Amino acid sequence: MEQQLIDQLGLKLGVNGLPYRVPIHPHFVHLTLGLFIIAIIFDLAGTFFKLERPILEFFRLPAIRSGFFDVGWYNLLGCAVITFFTVAIGFFEMMLANPPINQISDWGLGAGQTMLWHGVGGVLLLTVIVAMTVWRGLQRYRWRTDAGQQVQWSYLVVGVILLGILYLHGTLGAQLGDEFGIHNTAVHLLQQHKNPNLVLD
Repeated sequence: MEQQLIDQLGLKLGVNGLPYRVPIHPHFVHLTLGLFIIAIIFDLAGTFFKLERPILEFFRLPAIRSGFFDVGWYNLLGCAVITFFTVAIGFFEMMLANPPINQISDWGLGAGQTMLWHGVGGVLLLTVIVAMTVWRGLQRYRWRTDAGQQVQWSYLVVGVILLGILYLHGTLGAQLGDEFGIHNTAVHLLQQHKNPNLVLD
């Protein structure tokens, strides 16, 4: 299956098993994470604005409550868009993976199981992030247009819980590269008894 895909697309794979030198998926993952984290933090900051106001005034920072909610909304919207690319590139790179068979992670999962959970989890997280973006948009433009606090407490609770789930999910992805060596150039070079420091410089 993997070789058929490579032949059909006419790809020339490098040492890391990808048609490019550095995996792209981890970069998009960090963009997704950063945008989501900023979105939730700024919505929390907007929610607790009354407590923060004396600090902001002390430092003479001209912040307004709606500004925090603006940052939260636009970062979440950007996160929803970017995450489509994150998942798509992740599946492309996963299809080109050649996972080891007789090896387990610190969590007791094999490489295939880890890839399966990471792939299914990625699609589910994309779905949840898009649903949260719709939920956040309805709060911003329909339900709470006149409210000082633009987001509901239930939305913030779900957002904080999702931060924890993203951490666990990201750990699965890190295990694929670190523990199983999937698309990890240094690991592949070491398996070929080559010094990564000499080859990659």
